[in-house]
Amino acid sequence: MRARRVIAAASVAALGVLSLAACGRSAPGVAAYVGDTAYSVERIDAIHAEAQAKYETTVRAAFQQQNGPSASPSPEMLQIGATKQDMLNLLVGIDLAKRIIAEKKIPVQDQLKAEELGESFGAPGTEYAKLAADWYDLFLSLQAGLPPAELTDDLRATIYDKLVEGKVAPPGWTAEQQREAFSDPAIAQQVAAVVALSAAFQEEVKREDVSLNPRYSTLEIPALLQVPNSGFGRYNLPYLDQDSTVTDISTPEPVPSATGSDAGPEAGPDAGPEAGPDAGPGTGPEAGPGPGTEGTAS
Repeated sequence: MRARRVIAAASVAALGVLSLAACGRSAPGVAAYVGDTAYSVERIDAIHAEAQAKYETTVRAAFQQQNGPSASPSPEMLQIGATKQDMLNLLVGIDLAKRIIAEKKIPVQDQLKAEELGESFGAPGTEYAKLAADWYDLFLSLQAGLPPAELTDDLRATIYDKLVEGKVAPPGWTAEQQREAFSDPAIAQQVAAVVALSAAFQEEVKREDVSLNPRYSTLEIPALLQVPNSGFGRYNLPYLDQDSTVTDISTPEPVPSATGSDAGPEAGPDAGPEAGPDAGPGTGPEAGPGPGTEGTAS
């Protein structure tokens, strides 16, 4: 019991969303502070504008090649799926991830190429593509390097809700169906790893006194879920917001140390560029329990 209390005191509420309501640092031109580093609103806007312009050019060229030089795609087709919030999530996520990796001496592998990843979601050669590739390399390394959290029904339900929001899993599953779907070792390892990552991010947020501009409602982990025989699904997991509410979910406990194949998660998914992990989640539910994604490009 004492050990459990020590673990709980050293952790944060599992997948609880930290609040910045009492934080005093703010400036109209700063999107977020992480320690002494300031990320400007101007930079966020510029990254998004570059990605949007490249996406429009890419989509228009492909559309006219298929339908003739005078054809014009609809405004909806020309709108990139990534938002300014997504750009901020990447910048802050990379910063926090690098701090955790340096502290814990977790090795990082170069698994994704910005050029190929940019091509997969229609914005090649942009800073957005580079940031996305950098982030997913760090994300996969942290998934493999952090001790996984112990999953509970509450934690599974929280992740499931985010998978539904990202259209990675179909809505309407009961707690039993969620348990069954997440019992797949490949899925369970990834979910336990992202819960641990959320806790590590919240600890880093408190340590580095992170501040967020009110125009941005939250900070989120751009998470991946690799579904066997289906590809990648992308979903966002909030870890900090502007409100004073912390979600009521019990503190995660690390999985007891073991040897051999039970010692921790496998080294992250083999996120080859052709899988297009940043291209957006699929929308088609799989037959039977289990998250599913088509892995199509946005």
